[in-house]
Amino acid sequence: MADQIWNELVQELREGLQDPSHPFRLATLATLGLERLPRLRTVRIREFDPGSLRMAFYTDSRSKKILHIKENNKVSLLLYHPEKLVQLRIEGLALRERDPEVLHDHWMRVEGNAQQNYTTASAPGTEIKSPEQIEYLEQEQYFTLVYILPFKVEYLKLHRPHHLRVRFSKTDNGWKSTYLVP
Repeated sequence: MADQIWNELVQELREGLQDPSHPFRLATLATLGLERLPRLRTVRIREFDPGSLRMAFYTDSRSKKILHIKENNKVSLLLYHPEKLVQLRIEGLALRERDPEVLHDHWMRVEGNAQQNYTTASAPGTEIKSPEQIEYLEQEQYFTLVYILPFKVEYLKLHRPHHLRVRFSKTDNGWKSTYLVP
């Protein structure tokens, strides 16, 4: 049964990448802030490898999440499918891509005006008096790619009469499954 659940979660993550309306397209990313306070934000999953479960998202390199990842690269992702009542909690290591060619390739995939999000003169979170005051740079951008390398995945299916919860832990030989009390 655990193999069947594993295949389901991989398929749902794959569909989240391909289907714009799939709830697993977006995930809640948790980092630990410098004040030791968890910080949550929504990220769009841009890449997914079914073998390793590696995922990727884009962000501005000046964002607080990058600062948090530099301090502590252990992060969590939360995904929820409201129709299927399936929750995935993913714990992993966040690694920032440094290869200029890979970054350029991903930069070229950013659609239309969305590139503008990575060219603001001020860093994300900077106070402004009004949205019209945002200035954009012509020749510079702060685009970066972050990979999440999972080491633990918890699957929770809300279902009556019995909920189902399974933890998958990465080992040297693949993924080990353990059933948990929901």
